[in-house]
This record gives sequence, structure tokens and C-alpha cells, in this order.
Amino acid sequence: MARVANAEQQQMRRLNTVQGWLSRVEAMETEVGELMKDGSQEVDKLCPGGCCSKNCRSSFEFGKRVAKTLQLVNNLMGEGAFDAVAEKVPRPAVDQRPCEPTVGLESTFDKVWRCLGEEQVGIIGLYGMGGVGKTTLLTKINNKLLGAPNVFDVVIWVVVSKDLQLEKIQEKIGRRIGFFDESWKNGSLEDKTSDILRILGKKKFLLLLDDIWERVDLTKVGIPFPDPENKSKIVFTTHFLEICGALKAHEFLKVECLGPEDAWRLFRENLRRDVLDNHPDIPELARSVAQECAGLPLALITIGRAMACKKTPQEWHYAIQVLRRSASEFPGMGKEVYPLLKFSYDSLPDDTIRSYLLYCGLFPEDYRIRKSELIDCWIGEGFLDQYDRSGAYNEGYYIIGILLHACLLEEEGGDIGEEESGEHVVKMHDVIRDMVLWIACKIEKEKENFLVHAGLGLTEAPEIQNWRNVRRMSLMKNKIENLSETPTCPHLLSLFLSDNSLKMSTDDFFQSMPSLRVFNMSNNHLLWKLPSGISTLVSLEHLDLSSTAITHLPIELQKLVNLKCLNLEYMNNLNQFPRLVISAFSKLQVLRMFDCGGSKIERLKINVLFGGHQFLVEELMGMKHLMVLTITLKSWQALKELLISQELQRSTQSLFLRCFNDSKSLDIFCLAGLRNLNKLYVAGCKHLEDSQMTVQRSSMNQLAHGFHNLHTVNVGFCFKLKDLTCSFLLQASSPSLY
Repeated sequence: MARVANAEQQQMRRLNTVQGWLSRVEAMETEVGELMKDGSQEVDKLCPGGCCSKNCRSSFEFGKRVAKTLQLVNNLMGEGAFDAVAEKVPRPAVDQRPCEPTVGLESTFDKVWRCLGEEQVGIIGLYGMGGVGKTTLLTKINNKLLGAPNVFDVVIWVVVSKDLQLEKIQEKIGRRIGFFDESWKNGSLEDKTSDILRILGKKKFLLLLDDIWERVDLTKVGIPFPDPENKSKIVFTTHFLEICGALKAHEFLKVECLGPEDAWRLFRENLRRDVLDNHPDIPELARSVAQECAGLPLALITIGRAMACKKTPQEWHYAIQVLRRSASEFPGMGKEVYPLLKFSYDSLPDDTIRSYLLYCGLFPEDYRIRKSELIDCWIGEGFLDQYDRSGAYNEGYYIIGILLHACLLEEEGGDIGEEESGEHVVKMHDVIRDMVLWIACKIEKEKENFLVHAGLGLTEAPEIQNWRNVRRMSLMKNKIENLSETPTCPHLLSLFLSDNSLKMSTDDFFQSMPSLRVFNMSNNHLLWKLPSGISTLVSLEHLDLSSTAITHLPIELQKLVNLKCLNLEYMNNLNQFPRLVISAFSKLQVLRMFDCGGSKIERLKINVLFGGHQFLVEELMGMKHLMVLTITLKSWQALKELLISQELQRSTQSLFLRCFNDSKSLDIFCLAGLRNLNKLYVAGCKHLEDSQMTVQRSSMNQLAHGFHNLHTVNVGFCFKLKDLTCSFLLQASSPSLY
């Protein structure tokens, strides 16, 4: 029994033969007990000398029973010499794993469960950002199989983690399929591979691999490839979409953040029941706190636990304030949430890619970032090749793909305006953005040193003494009206002041920003004057003044000789743009002037906007490095000048023909040489009567090739126009036409 007890403490099971022997011994002990009891009665029957019995027959029968019992005892003792008393207990097909109740994962779970039943799906990849619930979903799949014991012969759970070691994966699999001893553990990788392959090759298995950060060579581990014949399956979780491809997953399933109601339910489950009933204002405040988590389960749970006992509205107001101002200061965020998300950041290929991601943190929460706008900023900062703009754009889109596949950016469908412009946009999840700012402003402050107060509703700029050592600053999407002080920012590289209510800034505002390379002042609809002091920004390479009310551009702009990207789109009040300014930008690669130019153009020959923008085209002809052009033309003569230049034809991407008053017809075929044209607007041409397509059928192939990038055509306010046949022909030549 001591041996049995010892074996059972080691999770072994006693042998059936041992159990049978012990049962017979127990029965024999009962028999002996009865004999001992009867024996005392037989002793009482003896004579005083103990030599003879008063009842010889009774004593004789009793003696026979004793002799028989002694023989049985001797036999039992002989049979009780066991070499082994217990055996290893066969493990169940599935080991239950601890798991809290889940919220909002039902849809994804159902998809995975259906895939497990499909013969052609052998490997399933679950990917998504950190803290979204991938491990929880995998655990739920594991535990669901407890109620379906005959689905798989064995279910194996392995946590791979960032420190990938094939030997550790083999050890966990080996233990699950019966290799316990140290000698196996200490064997070679190849020997263990053979053993695992031999065992799993005979089984219908489900392998659950959690937290994969790089490609795992499953053949080196010894895992048979799942197929319809063996009916085995592999399900894994990862942060990276690329891993799904690297592991040849048949299905890629993204684990999304929770919707508003599921997020609220999960948040509420982490509060004490009486908290929401303690004050009538708290439920609404609690919903606001939950919204700050943007549906990320880890953040909802962490913040919910931190607020579990907060029973006053003031505490909830303060929580909202902290989460919006500096979420890293909120209890649990800096210790539990951000470090987990930072694993994805640390796993990016190199520091350069990490810098691209940090740069995205300059944009406000929920801001829809146009990819081309982002890449232009990266080029301006010097992240990308500044000489091969086309190659830089390709690389920029490639990098955005890396960040999307790492679930650090999210791709969004455009709104109507973005669809018309053909732009694709990305955004950053609110909690990812908070983590990025935590890194840029605190963890790597000495290296990056960001100052970001975007989207906070500020009416005044932060105190200028805090600007001195900043390298990148964003005050986007506030209500700042004036910049009346002169900051000293010797290290400032990027400054975002867009989407404010700026009316003016002092002329010497820019005088102490010698390193500034990227400056964005767009969407300040009350800004009508650009300070002449901008000429001191001698390092500036990217200037965005789009959608401002500026009426005059100062001649001092000529001094921005390093400018490579200038955005003047949607400046509908711009009436004067001095000649020889653009030609001074000898390095200019991108000029955006779509829907640019007011209705009160100053009739001066020193103004490039005079003469239906013909002077503008003439000046552009001398630009040797121009690669991207969006332009507004107001005369047929200006259009003819543009079409003479092969360089301008090649660089034109968007064209707005507005207020053509010198022509009654427009031959669309003449635009076929604009091979990179993606957007064409025609508006306000009061004399235009027809837009013909004077092209023979034999030239249709040439037409289709000419307009293959065109996705948007917009015709409006041309009240005499009677024939739009050309629009249908354009649509036939460009399937993506909007």
C-alpha cells in the first residue's frame, strides 16, 4: 500500500491485478477477524487444563476453518510480490485550460469552428493586435473540445512566444504525447523530430500554437502537414498577417476589436454591481471611459478593474481627463497594456520602420490619414529616398503594408470625398496611438522627443518654453487662433498646425526653427495671410497650405530653395502668386494646385495665376525634377501649353478645367497623353457645348491605355453642355472610373 500511495501521488494509476489482490486481502482480513472472534468462544469451551474441549465436534470444525484460512493467507502472500503496482494514466484527449467568460468573440469563434470541420482547411491563422483576445479565443476552442471527445485523438497546446526555440516546442509536444523521461528530453533535435512524427503520424491531432512572432518550421519540429487524409488541424495566433502566409495557413481570420455594445458589456462586467447605481451621472460617464478603450478587450478589462470601486462622478470625470490627456498615467496602462502592445513595436524589422510608426502618432485620435500625405511627410523628413520620388512612393506603400500587417495601423474605406479622389486612408487604433505616444514622449524621449497635443480642443498653444528640445510637434485639430510668441526650436523637424482656427501669427514666429523640414498649416479656413517670416525656414522641404483662406503668397517664398513638396490645393481665395517663385524651387518634385485660384485674380503679369494660368504652365516647364502635379487651368491656351510638354504630361495626376471661356468644345482624346491622370474635373465652363471624342475605333486601344489610371470624372456647372458621350467611352476605357 505504501508503494501504491507513492505511485498515486505521482499521478499514476494502480494496476487492476494489484487492486484485485488488495480486495482479496481486505476480504481475508474480514474473514480472519471473524475467526478471531469465534476463537475466543472456542477457548471458553476447553476444560480447565485446556487439554480437551467440552464440544469436540465444534472445535474440530473450527480448526479446519483456521487451517484453510492459513492456507489462503499463505497463497495471497505468495501472489503479492509485484514488480510494479501502478501504471501511467492515459491523458485525456483534451486538457481543460482556465478561461474567464468571453464577450463578443462568438462570430470569430463560429468561423474557426466551421473551418475545423472543413476537409480542405488544415491550417488556420488568427491574427490581430495585442490584447484583442486571440489567446482567449484559442482557449475557448480548446475547452469546447472537452464536450466533443471523439473529434480529435489528441489536442496539443503550445505557447511559442517571442523567444522561438524549436526544442522547447518539441518538449511541450513530447510531454503531451507520452515522452516524459529526461533521456528523451536531452536527445537530439533530429531524434525528437522522428519520435514526434512517428506518434502524430498515426493520430488525428489538433495543434494549438499561441503567440507566434516569426515563422516556425513545423517539419523540423516533427509535425505532419495537415491534409484531408489525416484530418489533423493546426490553429495558431499571431500579431502579424505575414506569419499567416509564412505558415501556409489555408484561412486567415482577423480578430477584431469589440463593437460598442460588446465593449460596454465587457467593461461593465469588471465593475462592482453597485458602482453604476451609486449616482445617476456615473452610467453615462462610465460609457465615456469605455469608449476611450476603442473596443480593445485588454484595455477594457484593465481600466474596468481600476474603476471597479469608484463611486463618485468626480472620480469618473478625472479618469476621462487622464485617459484623454495622457493615458499612460492611468493605473495599469503603463504596466499591463502598453508593454504587451510594445512587443509588436519591438518586433518591427528595424529602428527605421519603428520611426515610421511613431510618426503616425502626430495625427489626432481617429484621424483618417491619406497614404500619399503620410508618405510625402516621410520623404520630407528624410526617411525615404528624396531623389527617386517614384521609388520612394513604392517603398512608402510597402512600409505602410508592414504596419498594417502588424496590426499597428488599420486600413479604412474612404468617405465620399476620399473615394472621389481615389485616396486610400489608414488610421491608428486609439490605444495603439496612446502606446506610440508613450514610447515617443516617455520611453524614448531622449531620442524622439515628441510634443503632441492634437485633438484636445486647445484655444492657446502650449507654453513656448516647452518647445525648445522638441523634434516633432503636433497641435492639429484644436481651436488655436493666434501664435503671438516666438518659440526657439533648434531641433524641430516637423510641425503640424493644421485643422485649427488660426487667423494670424507673428512674422518672426519661424525665425528660430532652422531645422524644420515638414510644415503643415492646412485646413485653417480663417487664415488669410502667410507671414513673410516663413522665408527663414531654409531647411523646409514639405509645405502644406491647402484649404486655407490665404489670398496672397509672399515673394519671400523664393528663399525656400530646398522645398520639394508644395501643397496649395483647395486654396479658393488665392488671387496672387508672384512669378519666379515656383522657378526658385529648383528641387521641387511635387506641386499640388488642384482647385487652386480665386475668382478675383489680380490682373498683373507678375502673377502666375493671371491669363487663365498660362503663365503658371510656362513657369512649370522649367522644372526639371517635377514628378507629381495636380493643377487647375482656366483657359484652352493654358491646356495646350501643358500638353506640349512631355514632362508635364507625365507628371500630371489631377486636372481641373475651370471656367474655360475661350472654347465651345473639348476634345477629350487630346488628354490621352496624360498617362498618369487619375482625376479630371470640368466645371464652370459657360460656353462649353460638347465634349467630343474624335477618335477612330482603331485608336481605342491607345485611348484605353491613355486613361487606364483615371478613376474620377466630375462635370458640373457647364449649362450649355449637351453631349456626354465621352464619359461613357472614358468609363469603358477605365473600369475603376467613379
